[in-house]
Amino acid sequence: MTEAYIYDAVRTPRGKGRKDGALHEVTAARLSAQVMNALKDRNGLEGHAIEDVIWGNVTQVMEQGGCLARTAVLASDLDESIPGLAINRFCASGMEAVNLAANQVKGGAGEAYIAGGVEMMGRVAMGSDGAAIAVDPSIAMDTYFVPQGISADIIATEYGFTRDQADALAVESQNRAAAAWKDNRFEKSVITVKDQNGLTILDHDEYMRPGTDMQALGALNASFQQMGEVMPGFDAVAKLKYPHLEKINHIHHAGNSSGIVDGSAGVLIGNAEFGKKYGLKPRARIRQTCKIGTDPTIMLTGPVPATQKILADSGMNISDIDLFEVNEAFASVVLRFQQAFDVDPELVNVNGGSIAMGHPLGATGAIIIGTLLDELERTDKEVGLATLCIASGMGAATIIERV
Repeated sequence: MTEAYIYDAVRTPRGKGRKDGALHEVTAARLSAQVMNALKDRNGLEGHAIEDVIWGNVTQVMEQGGCLARTAVLASDLDESIPGLAINRFCASGMEAVNLAANQVKGGAGEAYIAGGVEMMGRVAMGSDGAAIAVDPSIAMDTYFVPQGISADIIATEYGFTRDQADALAVESQNRAAAAWKDNRFEKSVITVKDQNGLTILDHDEYMRPGTDMQALGALNASFQQMGEVMPGFDAVAKLKYPHLEKINHIHHAGNSSGIVDGSAGVLIGNAEFGKKYGLKPRARIRQTCKIGTDPTIMLTGPVPATQKILADSGMNISDIDLFEVNEAFASVVLRFQQAFDVDPELVNVNGGSIAMGHPLGATGAIIIGTLLDELERTDKEVGLATLCIASGMGAATIIERV
């Protein structure tokens, strides 16, 4: 089978997902177009250089509706002969776009793709598209639906994680992100977002809170306790599914959960012939991809079975992986991953994660693949695994290997 290589990966800085955020004036299509233009310009792409653009975004309504991928292509400098495919696998949409593109290349359906995603959470609110699993009572009751924050607290309760552990992970994420920016570790991938006059709008991750400590986080109220406990609360629903849990331990709050932000990211994927044609050197090959369904109530444990599956599919062991990117949707997600595989925390999210820098839903999967590749190169390591939990109970993972 043809190999699929990563030739380049870029992302925007992440802006605060609210009206006073730096990226609030930019639409999803325009921000995506800046990412696509960066990939085009950095790699000298001309005409129908790529087969397709596969673009993830989660809240597919209003200006993020329709086929946003095609709209973004037309808003960019890419040739209009390049089509676009918009996809939605919730938080793994950006990763799924990359994985789909890689598998298309491996199967011989074109030489190259641009894949990634976007989410402008300050302009198009999360949940504004509705979701049958949440709003259709017959489905919600059958699946014991609870909001994600409750799911994160169920994980903490089921696997014995304390608030201090979650807060310590959050503090470490902030510290690592601040250190990474200070050390210019993102300079290879982060592009500057500019307005129509060429003036800089944002050139750094805006959401970070350097200097966050345990005392500051300890002063925050648990975000999901009221919706869980006030009757008829979601805790009661959870305990119907998990009757052995006498009480849900609500440990998550704004400081140890992922930030609501705006952002976009893209990855240039192609076969060897594409690289030769454009004089490009591959940076890594996409060794394996996977996706899996999991329990929809606890919902966010997907990185564990996804990692088990991708390791089995690739004939690898956890010890064969040099670095890990596990999306910090909530602290308990990462704590559970570390617990399940007994991995060294120093190898997980080396440069911080979504707790510190934010989680632009449709883009994050592509962001963490690019971050993983940059860090493998910086530290001269070979193999990395990126994985995310996914709403409704799914997981996805990607293994990349430097070449």
